[in-house]
Amino acid sequence: MSSPKSHTRDDSSGSSATEHRIVVPTSLSMVSLLGSGDELLRTIERLFPDADILVRGNEITVRGDADTVNLVERLIDELVVVLRTGQGLTPESIERSTAMLRDSESETPASVLTHNILSSRGRTIRAKTLNQKRYVDAIDAHTIVFGIGPAGTGKTYLAVAKAVQALQAKQVTRIILTRPAVEAGERLGFLPGTLSEKIDPYLRPLYDALHDMMEPASIPRLMTEGTIEVAPLAYMRGRTLNDAFIILDEAQNTSPEQMKMFLTRLGFSSKMVVTGDITQIDLPSGTPSGLKIVREILDGVEDVTFTQLTSRDVVRHRLVSDIVDAYGRYDAERSADAGNRASRRDSRSRGRR
Repeated sequence: MSSPKSHTRDDSSGSSATEHRIVVPTSLSMVSLLGSGDELLRTIERLFPDADILVRGNEITVRGDADTVNLVERLIDELVVVLRTGQGLTPESIERSTAMLRDSESETPASVLTHNILSSRGRTIRAKTLNQKRYVDAIDAHTIVFGIGPAGTGKTYLAVAKAVQALQAKQVTRIILTRPAVEAGERLGFLPGTLSEKIDPYLRPLYDALHDMMEPASIPRLMTEGTIEVAPLAYMRGRTLNDAFIILDEAQNTSPEQMKMFLTRLGFSSKMVVTGDITQIDLPSGTPSGLKIVREILDGVEDVTFTQLTSRDVVRHRLVSDIVDAYGRYDAERSADAGNRASRRDSRSRGRR
């Protein structure tokens, strides 16, 4: 992209406004940058309501305060880099790119959105947010990684993608995927059907992720050979897992004892990823979550790291992020109300004494 021309001038109110003219390379389709019917341009205008954006041919003129104009210019530069890799743009990717530019000076949207994790069945799996990229990088760099965050942030999906990548690269010889079957109280023998039929409802999300990343016809063969194992957490007890990529999903539903049991299964040349959402605990009342306390227990332990994902990393429908935030506010208000009621009870009790 050619260097933009810019100048500063005073508007009618006397405040200073900056104007930049950005020349987009003629080799790049403006439709791919701005969207069909200017859909993507409207997204940029919505994200920067204080900027005036004018498009003429392959030139984009941006006017507003200096910080806003600079941010719009950086965003367009990043979008051009993404397009040059052959990727398309969506309103969601533009929103995420804008959030990255506002949140980080060290990592750019293009470096995040063009980082390939796994290519399979005609599609490429990539991180879509800055925290997702940090999560993926943490899996590369550490032996045990905890991915904690709300539904839809890609915790499990990206972990399975890294497991398949490690298997294909012969870094491990098998993949082990496990979840606690909380609804069955781990007492699967009381359920009807074969073992496969008993555990299928609890492990289905892991199967779904595998089917997205591997040829479906190869999965039964790999499972028969033991290269891929999908099993309830109870089946991990008493084992040492060498040369494996091990994923514990829905870890918020483990007890402290189960979490300790799982982590101590780690063998040589293995990697563990533990995922969960501490706001969705399904354990019986009074049973503490192993995921909630493990961070305090393992704080400072070398080669163990925790990655926190938030509602801003949700890559499902836009409303999912809003729903997660709404529930977070509701829970915070309830906790505050409960604290206030407890404080009032203590005050009355002290007054009676």
